[in-house]
Amino acid sequence: MKQIKAIEARSKLAAHLPSTTEILRGSLLHRHIRHRSGCAVCANGEGHSVWVLTVSYPGGRTKQFSLRPQIVPTVQQWLANYQKLKATLERICELNHQLLRPE
Repeated sequence: MKQIKAIEARSKLAAHLPSTTEILRGSLLHRHIRHRSGCAVCANGEGHSVWVLTVSYPGGRTKQFSLRPQIVPTVQQWLANYQKLKATLERICELNHQLLRPE
């Protein structure tokens, strides 16, 4: 009986997984950059607002991608999809662990 509930719960979780084509791993950062000289905006102390996607790789390597402001909502959604997918997969794995245990 316990196994049947775990299988049903697993199926429900799998049915609500986000699209695996619209996922993105990383961190979205909003930064202000300032040029050293020759920029009137930076001379006033304002700087330039930029969005950056930072992705870490094994071995301590990091890649950064500058993003246009109009793509930021899409990136935010894809990052949220990744987090939801990851959390759901963890819950499915826990249910599978239960299925491995004898009743």
